[in-house]
Amino acid sequence: MPISEDWMPWIFGLGLNSLLAAIAWVAPKKLLTPAGLFHAWALGVITWGTLGWRGYGVMLVYFLVGSAVTRIGMERKEAAGIAEQRSGARGPENVWGSALTATLCALGAYAVGGTQSVNTWTAVSLLVLGYVASLSTKLSDTCASEVGKAYGQRTFLITTFEPVSPGTEGAVSLEGTLAGLVGAAAIALVAWAVRLITPLEIPLCIVAAFVATNLESVIGATLQDRYSWLTNELVNIINTLIGAVVAIALVVGIQAWFGVRL
Repeated sequence: MPISEDWMPWIFGLGLNSLLAAIAWVAPKKLLTPAGLFHAWALGVITWGTLGWRGYGVMLVYFLVGSAVTRIGMERKEAAGIAEQRSGARGPENVWGSALTATLCALGAYAVGGTQSVNTWTAVSLLVLGYVASLSTKLSDTCASEVGKAYGQRTFLITTFEPVSPGTEGAVSLEGTLAGLVGAAAIALVAWAVRLITPLEIPLCIVAAFVATNLESVIGATLQDRYSWLTNELVNIINTLIGAVVAIALVVGIQAWFGVRL
């Protein structure tokens, strides 16, 4: 019995990610824990099955750049006690804290019709934009945090502008903020290069990432220490969700107010 074409992306994604997982398993430099590797494998299969090589490519760029940025100034951050756990190796909580919003957007786009019409103002294109904006937001957050901890000269609490130590929840720095903008732009440009979003949606992803990253800092400064259940992973999910919602809201607003289709 021939295999339906609808299943081909899922079968290819299964094979590709199994091969990559096997390579990662024997590689001497571990970017993922064993459990993290399994969850990343599942994420990769879902991403290829729903958004194909375009969506997968954007996710891969996020993962590779985010992992590299985490290792910037590692010795300095470890000495200060503010480095990521496991020398930056990602576990399941990191995988889904970073990519749950993107995964839901990808599944939503797939459910309502795939990505054949990403250049028109449709539910599919909005969900694909949410996918890209959520990853722009997360890479922006990662770059801002890691560069700020490693190279921030003056670090302030976002709510009071009181000088604080690098790594403090809710802390921001000029160096980190600029790095965050670069990270957001990098994902948006890759997504545009593979034709997931339009050129006019690039700045919207950057704006959404900037808003979401700063709101996350506010949450860190005001709420995270008060509630034990408000973990870094949950805050990351909230952060990426805000980024996706802001980007989608900007497109809807532009369409409604100016009659312009991006």
